[in-house]
Amino acid sequence: MHSATPRFSDSPNARSKSITTATGVDTFGILNQHAVGNTAYQVGVFEDKGTRRYMEDAHSFVVDYAGVRGQGFFAVFDGHAGKHAAEWCGEHFHEYLLEALRAAPSSTIPDVLNETFHNVDRRISRMCEESEGKIHSGCTAVTAFLRIEDADGQQSFLTPPNSGSVSPPAPAPTDDTKSDRSSGSDTPSGDSGEETGAKDSKAKKPKKSKSTSSGSRIAKALKNLGGNSSATVTPTSPTSASTAPEANTHASSSPVVSPPPSLRRVLYSANAGDARGVLCRAGKAVRLTYDHKGSDKQEAKRIVDAGGFVMSGRVNGVLAVTRSLGDSSMKEFVVGSPYTTETELCEDDEFLILACDGLWDVTGDQGAIDLIRHKEDAQEASQILVNHALARQSNDNVTVLVVRFKSSMARSG
Repeated sequence: MHSATPRFSDSPNARSKSITTATGVDTFGILNQHAVGNTAYQVGVFEDKGTRRYMEDAHSFVVDYAGVRGQGFFAVFDGHAGKHAAEWCGEHFHEYLLEALRAAPSSTIPDVLNETFHNVDRRISRMCEESEGKIHSGCTAVTAFLRIEDADGQQSFLTPPNSGSVSPPAPAPTDDTKSDRSSGSDTPSGDSGEETGAKDSKAKKPKKSKSTSSGSRIAKALKNLGGNSSATVTPTSPTSASTAPEANTHASSSPVVSPPPSLRRVLYSANAGDARGVLCRAGKAVRLTYDHKGSDKQEAKRIVDAGGFVMSGRVNGVLAVTRSLGDSSMKEFVVGSPYTTETELCEDDEFLILACDGLWDVTGDQGAIDLIRHKEDAQEASQILVNHALARQSNDNVTVLVVRFKSSMARSG
């Protein structure tokens, strides 16, 4: 499955799937669809191409992700050197994660996210190779998976138990889609920047949060870009032309499972590059991601150790980020290994911001939190942040996705 060649519109602008709203409770796994009856959280997304000639960002979200009421998938993808990588991820990343969850039900979610990033990275790189030079783009990514689980990290309320899906399992990945996972010491493990970091929340009890990160010893594996790696091939724009049979393959009419209310909510995040995720906990910014930039000492050392160099903060003098999806010509240095965090949500957690660097280049973590903390409407909040970035003379595309946890709205509004 997922073997056809992706087809894109002629527009140079990246297109995310149009946002729609289901009048009832269920979205049946449809991408970028709100549900009026969603009582777990509220999603708002706003974007602007800013001063750039073209829009190269994309976004995606799925309500009641993987067929479990209250779960969610959220992501922002920031493209460079063209729209294709970001646009493709906006349409298909959530499908790859779902397949990885089904294929490895006993794996930890950070490991599943790591596997997903590697599979997506290989697929985009192969797509670029198959384009005969027409596509050479990459993208940074920040993703979040809100999962409902038992105290031991399982989902025993599902029958049969699995890692978050009530649909029949997808075929297991072939050998060439299995990534070489490691927790190498070259991967940053601390907070980046001046704001409160993910590891700060790690020490708070009972508000558990722990960080894990993937190593970079995958250069050899990433050189093998051919083979049967997975990929869906539907377009990412309503105006894109495609006859791909895989369209909406993960939309499902299966009933959504409602878990017991006593279970915990865990927010799993993963990022590659400088797209960032920030959680508001009792009004304080908690960074859940790590900025993979050439200016970072640990990342620069990894690049040099791999045989590359960093000049003026850019990998081999070209790319400002040190990790991304795609960028096949620089894959030996610019890897797709994500930084992951795991945070159990509590009553103090109010909302989540996912955004590209078009926001973070001109706004600090706490500044962004303060701007929208008292805005109960997630859509209004996302627009406020985008407009703020533009007013601060951001010179990039700006995309912001805000997830408002409904249990905290009354307290923070």
